[in-house]
Amino acid sequence: MDVLASLLEGPRARGAFVMCSLLDPPWSLRIQDEAALTVVSMIRGTGWIIAEPGARAAAPRRLNTGDLAIVRGPDPYIVADEPGTEPRIIIDPGNVTKTPDGEILCETLDLGVRQWGTDPNGATMMVTGTYEGVGAVSQRLLRALPPVAVLARGDLDTRLLDLLVDEATKDEPAQSAVLDRLLDLLLITALRAWFARDDAPAWYHAYRDPLVGKALRLLQHNPAHGWTVASLGAAVGVSRAALARRFTDLVGESPMAFLTEWRLALAADLLAESDATVESIARQVGYGSAFALSTAFKRHFGVSPRDHRHGVTPR
Repeated sequence: MDVLASLLEGPRARGAFVMCSLLDPPWSLRIQDEAALTVVSMIRGTGWIIAEPGARAAAPRRLNTGDLAIVRGPDPYIVADEPGTEPRIIIDPGNVTKTPDGEILCETLDLGVRQWGTDPNGATMMVTGTYEGVGAVSQRLLRALPPVAVLARGDLDTRLLDLLVDEATKDEPAQSAVLDRLLDLLLITALRAWFARDDAPAWYHAYRDPLVGKALRLLQHNPAHGWTVASLGAAVGVSRAALARRFTDLVGESPMAFLTEWRLALAADLLAESDATVESIARQVGYGSAFALSTAFKRHFGVSPRDHRHGVTPR
């Protein structure tokens, strides 16, 4: 499994929210749904994504027809026809739609199956796909993304986007499963295009290095092995000191720091997605006992493995 495939194990839609918005200018939506990751694409018309002051250090980004944006949560942001248009619609957690005064608009703006807005023939049409949560393994990927990553129409295979828009307005058996998989494919395609750019993070390009790339794959594919910097260096054919220096220069952290974070991220996802015991998970990810995993897990995430499994968040 390559690095991007591993990182993308986390963002996997399960009953994701997919909606087509049909709007006539002027329009402005304040998104405060606290979603972990959102995909927004302009099907027709144009728009802007604006970070709220103090929330993100990013300038407004223009979306032309066919452009796609990946928005990293959970901070609020605004999508509008122009940067100066004041928000007229608020979207809260649970995709509750309301006016700035609190009036609920869900039924008022309903335009059919997975369609809403102010005009069914609106000059602007955009499709939105929202991931409420992602796995711990993919936190590394999320941290690598800017608050808003924009890809031009020419950077993407638009056939997936066309399919998603077409399926979004259907109401057929297992439709949510179809939409989940299409959204996943669209996101993976977009992320693959973004990570191929020169401004992708240094650690991603480190996988191309013949020594560090091999070391990264050994750690990633064999987390249960009792790795040391010396044994890892021997496995890739260099000294302990040479590997430690080159790895830190290219990845931005030491081999053991990378391994610890990887093991704990894998453990977090296994806790959330399986019924395996903490002891069993500890062995799978390279810890000698449930106690050792629990100690490291709580230090890193701020909650115990048991609390994480039950959805308890750090105080």
